[in-house]
Amino acid sequence: MLLEEMEQNIVRRGALMPCRTAFIDAHTPGSNQKENFTIIGGGVSESVDQHVHINEAIGFNIGAAGQPPKCHNSLHSHRTAEVFFVQSGRWRFFWGRDGNAGEVVLEEGDIFNIPTGIFRGFENIGTDYGLIMAILGGDDAGGGVIWAPQVITDAAEHGLVLGQNGRLYDSKKGEALPEGVLPMPPLTAKEMEFFGEPSTGEVVPHYVARYWDLMALADHQPAKVIGPDAMLRDRPGFELDFVTRGSLDETAVSFDQPVVLMPARGHWKLSWSGGETILNSGDTCLMPAGLVHSLVPSMTGEVSMFRVWKTDDPAGPTMNLG
Repeated sequence: MLLEEMEQNIVRRGALMPCRTAFIDAHTPGSNQKENFTIIGGGVSESVDQHVHINEAIGFNIGAAGQPPKCHNSLHSHRTAEVFFVQSGRWRFFWGRDGNAGEVVLEEGDIFNIPTGIFRGFENIGTDYGLIMAILGGDDAGGGVIWAPQVITDAAEHGLVLGQNGRLYDSKKGEALPEGVLPMPPLTAKEMEFFGEPSTGEVVPHYVARYWDLMALADHQPAKVIGPDAMLRDRPGFELDFVTRGSLDETAVSFDQPVVLMPARGHWKLSWSGGETILNSGDTCLMPAGLVHSLVPSMTGEVSMFRVWKTDDPAGPTMNLG
């Protein structure tokens, strides 16, 4: 593979193309400054304006959310796994039907395998623009987003309506639902009963992994982060591990399926028979199946990376095997 071909498989952080109208809360005060990025796969955006960087089905989706301080993402849920790790900034994650069942604050490199079946939101509580990377289970990411009823109601007051076809329509731009397309109805009180209200104590020990714990565990070999025998025991249709300077050497390897490389900190030199390049913190690389390659730190100092690959397990709800 030539360098030019490999670069088509790499999305640089500086080249990320945001969509500011991706979801139903795009006009709602408090949420109207967020940016959505679809990096690999079709994603879950509700807007035709969403740019997809690599439109390839690999069994899961990679995306990101960028927000300035005090901006929040509204309460929503998914039918498949949703995993976040903090690329930059300081973030508060909260959950529950009204967002008050529990919360946790995550720093750079921390990772959260959010349980399915609960509404969740997040807020940048840092002092600068922050970025969180996301992994969504399944090629269709569970068929889209399930919004808390109040989110749909608030959005309508600010001109946005979500159709049952999964697309947004902006009345402020003169848009209306197409003939035959009905608005997405808010969940009923009965339907809301199926969404859990777990406490912080029930969620954090089983679904959150802290960066510095992962750094310690990956001192001599990759640390298993998500998987049936990993730190966060689960079978969401993909597995994830964490590597550092001490975890890898210059031995060339290959995988029998695509693997996504997501540097968390530092700079890595990626080499293969057709060339080499540097992967930086915030970049995303889709490593093709069967391509022999090696990864080594390209500079002194701290380096770390998450790696993600599909498993034979069907994409679906988190299982909490712990």
